[in-house]
Amino acid sequence: MKNLGHYLACLSVTAWVGSLWAIGYLATPVLFYAQPDRQLAGLLAGELFVRVGYLGMICGGYLLGYHLAQSGRAAWRSGSFRVIAGMLMISLIIQFGFQPVMSELKASVATPDVVDSAAAAKFKILHGLSSIAYLIESLLGIYLVVTRQEFPQGK
Repeated sequence: MKNLGHYLACLSVTAWVGSLWAIGYLATPVLFYAQPDRQLAGLLAGELFVRVGYLGMICGGYLLGYHLAQSGRAAWRSGSFRVIAGMLMISLIIQFGFQPVMSELKASVATPDVVDSAAAAKFKILHGLSSIAYLIESLLGIYLVVTRQEFPQGK
């Protein structure tokens, strides 16, 4: 149990990056392919992304704390620490920046599908920005998976 923190850090990276890729690039495309109701597919995908966001915040918070506990101030010089901080920042921006505004736009339109409304242009821009941020977060996750040996081991 001496290396429990290290093992939890590895599991956190696996859960976070795995969920980003599984939901964003497997489950969501399948939803839109298999579900003929695009509005329902979007609603379900949105719920999955919210959960991935919360998982990312939990895992990212743990990973930053773990790095700081193991390395102190030296953690700030670690590439993986900076990548984790960046990924966590992206999760927060998506979760508390883009998502609430997109949800508000969906709720404010009279039509059942926001894409067919006057708010469509704003929604598409926010959706595009959110998608780009998600892709960047997913790509940064590759760095964490590839460089896991950079995680500090117990003292």
